[in-house]
Amino acid sequence: MSEVAVIGPGSRVVMHFSIKLADGSAADSTKVHGKPARLTIGDGNLTKNFEDCLLGLKAGDNEEFTLQPEDAFGKPLPENIYHIERARFSSDTPAEVGAIIAFSQPDGREVPGIVREITGDVVTIDFNHPLAGQQVTFAVEILSVEAS
Repeated sequence: MSEVAVIGPGSRVVMHFSIKLADGSAADSTKVHGKPARLTIGDGNLTKNFEDCLLGLKAGDNEEFTLQPEDAFGKPLPENIYHIERARFSSDTPAEVGAIIAFSQPDGREVPGIVREITGDVVTIDFNHPLAGQQVTFAVEILSVEAS
């Protein structure tokens, strides 16, 4: 009889997951698009805390894990809030409260920011992760595990 692979460091995992907020609303789900997530434990795609929750699971397991903000997407950091002159926005990319805008970094990467407030000629942009500060529940359905 063959041994069942369990998730450990370096395991390749295929799974469906959903992220639910404390109020029960869904923030994300792979099932919406019918495309499971594929990842390797330790590759940096997931936070260490989330990976730790997966350790020891095997194909067929369905689990839920509730993580506090500091263990999930972190707490919002004041240094990730920027105030930018409204004149720097164009008609192609207008500053509107709630809009998510991609900002180019000097190294060419794009970082999304959320327009939080517009006061006169100043636009407040929040570069914190949209789920920062939120308690989240991860529900996972492990489809397959390949040990490293």
